[in-house]
Amino acid sequence: MIEETLEGTNSKMGKTIEALRKELATIRTGRASPAIIDHIKVDYHGVPTPLKQMATISVPDARLLLVQPWDRSAISSIDKAIQKADLGLNPANDGNVIRITIPLLSEERRKELVKLVHKRAEDGRVAVRNIRRNALEELRDLERNKEISEDELKRAQEQVQQLTDSFIDEVDKTAKVKEAELLEV
Repeated sequence: MIEETLEGTNSKMGKTIEALRKELATIRTGRASPAIIDHIKVDYHGVPTPLKQMATISVPDARLLLVQPWDRSAISSIDKAIQKADLGLNPANDGNVIRITIPLLSEERRKELVKLVHKRAEDGRVAVRNIRRNALEELRDLERNKEISEDELKRAQEQVQQLTDSFIDEVDKTAKVKEAELLEV
């Protein structure tokens, strides 16, 4: 029973870290990355469709994204969706492909993005702590129902705390890497 709780907690915390990484990948740096735009929803025949399901997104060089739609009739919809996404990107549409040049970030914009990274990291830490709280409550319920002893409860609580500490460290490392990436000129 304790093992199941610990495994579930480990799994949930791992998913939280993965979600944080995906979220941080959408924050634009001075470098081109498909993750910046692949989450954008495009109105395709009245249905909001993720861009990555409608086109190939490639990175021909460090500051250029190339969006090649599978259906050429959707190119104007994709163009509009990228502009509406408010990412500070200006797509250039030539009728076949959309080229997006990634502009250099100003110092002020870099600082704003670093603040956003810190906020997302804090959200990640809060999510990990909430998972810890739920796991501890689960363990206390097991002890109240006499399914585990008080000593087993203490040991399990320590294990949950160790898991929490390791995942909080992982959140911090992930945020530091993204911050360094943003501040790199």
